[in-house]
Amino acid sequence: MVEIQGVNYYSTHAEQYHQTTFSVDPTSFLTPLAARLTPHAEVLDIGCGSGRDLNWLKQKGFRVIGLERSPGLAQRAREMVGCRILEEDFELFDFSSISVDVIVIVGGLVHVPQPKVPDLLHRFLAALRPNGLLLLTTKEGTGSSSDSKGREFFLWQDAELRAVFDQLGLELLDCFRNLSRLDTQEVWLGYVLRKPERP
Repeated sequence: MVEIQGVNYYSTHAEQYHQTTFSVDPTSFLTPLAARLTPHAEVLDIGCGSGRDLNWLKQKGFRVIGLERSPGLAQRAREMVGCRILEEDFELFDFSSISVDVIVIVGGLVHVPQPKVPDLLHRFLAALRPNGLLLLTTKEGTGSSSDSKGREFFLWQDAELRAVFDQLGLELLDCFRNLSRLDTQEVWLGYVLRKPERP
């Protein structure tokens, strides 16, 4: 099993995390994906938290499913969005058991050590139909950083991520950089990718 740093915070502080993040407007990092989607595309949000991004996408007319390991956040997402939420650990879930047009991973891998990310993404892609799209955002930097809540964040450079995408055979359609909407001055890297029709 992948050792993921600080994830217990999201179970023990679910309501606090919800209050901090749900009101953040995700338009800047979801629009590059949404602009490429067909009407009523089915979207899986891995690490959906309390459902902020699911709610935005549902309001745009897309069909949404969330996956969240924190019971408190999963329940909040059900209440806030009114959609199916899989209460699962993405380390263990069999992604080949579902099939979607789009996968969204907004910050969902920030606590995963870099060497483990390619294998996890490979597993996630089992849920994505051929020619399906993937949105990935993560923090820019080198090495790792920690915060006062006991969470460790693993940071990436653009070239490192592009090497992972090449390794997985993903086609890069768009990329962008955004400042954190939480006024932390952190920079987030975002990528819209396509899964090839054939491996």
